[in-house]
Amino acid sequence: MKHAVFFDIDGTLWDEKMQIPKSTIAAIRSLRENGNYAFLCSGRTRVNICTRELMEDIGFDGIIAGCGTFIEYHGEVVFEKTIPKEAAERLLSFLSQHKIPVVLEGHGCLYADLEDFKDDPYILNLKRQLGDLFLPLRQYECINKFTASWTKGTKDEMISNLGAEYELLFHEKQYVEGMPKGISKATGIQWICDYLGIAHANTYAFGDSVNDLEMLTYVQTGIAMGNASDCAKQAADYVTAGLHEDGIYLGLRHFSLI
Repeated sequence: MKHAVFFDIDGTLWDEKMQIPKSTIAAIRSLRENGNYAFLCSGRTRVNICTRELMEDIGFDGIIAGCGTFIEYHGEVVFEKTIPKEAAERLLSFLSQHKIPVVLEGHGCLYADLEDFKDDPYILNLKRQLGDLFLPLRQYECINKFTASWTKGTKDEMISNLGAEYELLFHEKQYVEGMPKGISKATGIQWICDYLGIAHANTYAFGDSVNDLEMLTYVQTGIAMGNASDCAKQAADYVTAGLHEDGIYLGLRHFSLI
């Protein structure tokens, strides 16, 4: 019987320099060769999951992108949830009023005003990577989620004003991810498992941060990386070694998946 394993990307498969351990590549290949499913399950939207290292060197059966808002199976889009235009306008109005920088994230483009992120090397690097697929904020069209900055003074305001329409995930590095209400990595996993007839008892997930909590607790066996945040480790059923300590390989081997 097939098992399905869901992998976060940042901090799980690769580090901040997008380096993937050789043991991780070999382990996931072996997982699939053994007849199991391997899925990416990331907060990144689809446009931001396009590297050769992930898609060719490793190879996956599908992608759950944008924290569950977009699902692809063997290259075919099988599910998508977007933020309605009216809701997006209300969101932008609130963020502008409070001078909160934001990136709107669609499956085909990212949208942000670079002057709001001139001191943020991550966003500037995204612009270099995506080129014409990284557009000014007001050119946005179809979006799945957003990422914005937050401070102690704005967190409560965000919850009060945006919490009815969005799932809000506040990260320790003071940015917040927002998805349409009721959508998460866990709902994405549930959807693809129902679609493919995968038994919940055969589901596993590897993660490291706050946007992995729901998937770590939803699957039958949640596995936190050794370099994971404390909240991810507490949510998991098992803690493997760190990313650069063969954590993926050791975790898959521990559960006899390879």
